Amino acid sequence: MDLSSPALLTASLSIGYVPLTDAAVLVVAEDLGFFARHGLRVALSPAASWAGLRDRVAYGALDAAHMLYPMPIAAALGLVGPAMPLTVAAGLGRNGNTIVLSTALAQEMGDAPMPLAALRFAEVARGRNLRLAVVHPVSSHNYLLRHWLESGVLDPDRDVTMSVLPPPAMPAALASGAIDGFCVGEPWGSAAVLAGAGRAVVASGDIWPDHPEKVFVFRASAAAAEPQAAIAATAAIIAAARWLDEPANHPQAAAILARHAFPSLDLAAITPGLGGWVPEPDGGTRRLSHPLSFREALPPHMAHAAFWLSCMRRGGHLPAQIDQAQALAPWNNDLFLRAASALGEPLHAPTPLPTESAA
Repeated sequence: MDLSSPALLTASLSIGYVPLTDAAVLVVAEDLGFFARHGLRVALSPAASWAGLRDRVAYGALDAAHMLYPMPIAAALGLVGPAMPLTVAAGLGRNGNTIVLSTALAQEMGDAPMPLAALRFAEVARGRNLRLAVVHPVSSHNYLLRHWLESGVLDPDRDVTMSVLPPPAMPAALASGAIDGFCVGEPWGSAAVLAGAGRAVVASGDIWPDHPEKVFVFRASAAAAEPQAAIAATAAIIAAARWLDEPANHPQAAAILARHAFPSLDLAAITPGLGGWVPEPDGGTRRLSHPLSFREALPPHMAHAAFWLSCMRRGGHLPAQIDQAQALAPWNNDLFLRAASALGEPLHAPTPLPTESAA
């Protein structure tokens, strides 16, 4: 169903994203004309870091953006800067991150099977204060990496040094020896492996299978001012997710991403993440049990947001008292439900939550 109307034909939106494979939904929607088909003119704008992207939304430079699942919670509570009401329109992907260790460190693991057991990593890491990087403090990368370390009886706050780096900076930091490992979204893990800097030893889907990863969000004021445009943009996202989950479309999707999001990367670094593979240092590839996927991630589930809120609490990222209703207010689902109804998109069931020990 086409949601365009004479009024929408002049609607324009500025949408930001961090260059990652799970931003493909946005990039494909623009390149293949899904936004235009729904009556929208869209200006896509890459951001080097999650913090920079958040600031551009906060100051009104962007109407909407690709965000880490826990970020709207932090924004709603004003954990960094003033409180910023957001509206979550759709999920943008599930799985898609890898833990990559430096080549030297990976070699110390010997012939340990992949995905690497946390206890095996702990045998090598304990007492060395290894330096591990994540993309943002309030991210699935941080919380899942911390859980993996804890499952190996390592204390993430004492046994390793955790730092924050923008995703595109990770491969160079690993190659230079500034860090010993990282958790990042594709294609930056594959890029590091292909550059000879490291080995992908664990995928985030190995820690929480099919975990929700990113969301498409609007500034609440922008969605309220142009509700039909916000619904139309969400419909375009749904159409792009459907297209991306067809394996036959992955080569074209990789080429689109290479042109728009990753002009400095070879297709060899971009393609594996779309197909559910990671490259190995010996030139081979390894199939992931829980690869990046798009369509079943579309419905934004409050249960998932509540789980990430519990991770934020355990990670010490929340004050003692919070208004949980305020924290979860971005997940009202109105935009998604209206767009999904127009397109006949089913409401995919939420991924089961991890056990309490992962919270």
